[in-house]
Amino acid sequence: MQLCIALDLPTKEENLALVSKVKNYDVWLKVGLRTYIRDGEEFLKALKTINPNFKIFLDLKLYDIPNTMADAAESIMGLGVDMFNIHASAGKRAMQTVMQRLEKYEKRPLVLAVTALTSFSEDEFRDVYEADIATKANQFAQDAKEAGLDGVVCSAYESLAIKNITNENFMTLTPGIRPFGEDAGDQKRVADVAFAQEQKVDFIVVGRPIYQAQDPAKVVEKILAQL
Repeated sequence: MQLCIALDLPTKEENLALVSKVKNYDVWLKVGLRTYIRDGEEFLKALKTINPNFKIFLDLKLYDIPNTMADAAESIMGLGVDMFNIHASAGKRAMQTVMQRLEKYEKRPLVLAVTALTSFSEDEFRDVYEADIATKANQFAQDAKEAGLDGVVCSAYESLAIKNITNENFMTLTPGIRPFGEDAGDQKRVADVAFAQEQKVDFIVVGRPIYQAQDPAKVVEKILAQL
């Protein structure tokens, strides 16, 4: 299991300061929608300047018509990131179109499909998708696997079932990890590191517990010790 740090701070300078504090650790860095819109490609380059061995997860959750998603995915190829994600609810054809567009590249980033956002409660999810989270997450994961993606974004509570209906090598990435029982904030389906390990999660995303700490590097070290 690998640690992915969410760079969700209000300014580029704060994010870069955080990254500088953890530059000696073998971690992934998650660049989300706000950060990328605000700071762009130059920010990605700055991260690699701090440590060229950092791996970058571009968390934009692409969701559009199939050809537009494939166009965007191809543009992402030029950014030098190591992983990005798309929405499974865009449909199986959209996922297939993205992966077919990337076939011509000798080396490509990992591509994951978002199943159910971890901010959803069961009732909220049902209002939108007219199904329970577990059932729909399994369906989305199966569609993503058949479309050729590398894995899915899900909560820790869906990870093991998804592995069972796909295979052990189909990756799961779980946001909403609170490693030491911290407040859930705006997340609904949170879990700790031990539970994520039991559920065979491949990547855990940790944000607030790291960047709100007085000593972020110490928190990262404690998390990595559990992995």
